[in-house]
Amino acid sequence: MNTRWVRAARWYLRELTGESAYDRYCERHRRHHPLAPVPTRREYQALRTLHQENRSHSRCC
Repeated sequence: MNTRWVRAARWYLRELTGESAYDRYCERHRRHHPLAPVPTRREYQALRTLHQENRSHSRCC
């Protein structure tokens, strides 16, 4: 039972911090672009931020 709690807490923290989003992105990138290099975590964060800033409906003002 202790192992189950640890796994659940780890999953929750990875989802909360966005670490799992990068992992999902890498899997999707490898599947759709097998010959292209996978962006680093820093490059992914920069792309994600740029994408969010360019979406006009994501801001309140």
